[in-house]
Amino acid sequence: MLSAISDEAKRILDEARNRGIILRLLGGVAVKYHCPSATHRSLQRSYPDLDFFGKGKQGREIRKLLLDLGYESNQRFNALHGTTRLIFEDAKNQRVVDIFLDVFRMCHTLHLGDRLTLDDYTIPISDLLLTKLQVVEINEKDIRDLIAILKDHDVVDHAASGDREGIDAGYVSSLCADDWGLCKTLSLTLRKLLTFLQKYELEPEAKEILETRINKLLHAIETVPKSFKWKLRDKVGEKKRWYDLPEVPIRTQSVSSA
Repeated sequence: MLSAISDEAKRILDEARNRGIILRLLGGVAVKYHCPSATHRSLQRSYPDLDFFGKGKQGREIRKLLLDLGYESNQRFNALHGTTRLIFEDAKNQRVVDIFLDVFRMCHTLHLGDRLTLDDYTIPISDLLLTKLQVVEINEKDIRDLIAILKDHDVVDHAASGDREGIDAGYVSSLCADDWGLCKTLSLTLRKLLTFLQKYELEPEAKEILETRINKLLHAIETVPKSFKWKLRDKVGEKKRWYDLPEVPIRTQSVSSA
């Protein structure tokens, strides 16, 4: 199953590159691409769908790409959200392709369009981590992905130019410095992650590494100087909801959910 979905991701990415389309992988398959630990017996999971990130100005070309590759458009969803997100379906292979354009908008909004060229096949590892950390009602597969990312990638203060495998604490904390809600969710998720480590059959050394990296990222997020906007929102605190409730697309065909 993983081999088939990985081959399909490569087919889409190769054809996008041939057409001059900037498209990068995200989601579980992107985690698997970067993280050998994703195959660990405690961290393995299914990969039913594919998630990509592209540029809004290439939306028309992306639509044509997926149609040419045999996918069908989720016309209702794409008509409503097509400027920022597109859904394509392959009923024969029970597969969905979800494409975000310019912004990743789920529980929180991440503007990733200008960062797509930092890696050749996936969104940058720091952004991949953020797409998982920003989930408020986190599920089992996201926890496994987060553990795999943090187990295999060191947390650095500032990733050097060209460093595709270091988690950039400076970049992550800079986003939190101006966004109270994102800061709140990331802190909560990282603390949850610490409590989940004992559940997985990881070596003691691996757990120690994970705890160190999680705490380093927490420290960076919590100690970065905050903006005036952040401080104003902090006065309201949890009395007002600080995250969005992401819409779950209605599948137009009999295909699996991610």
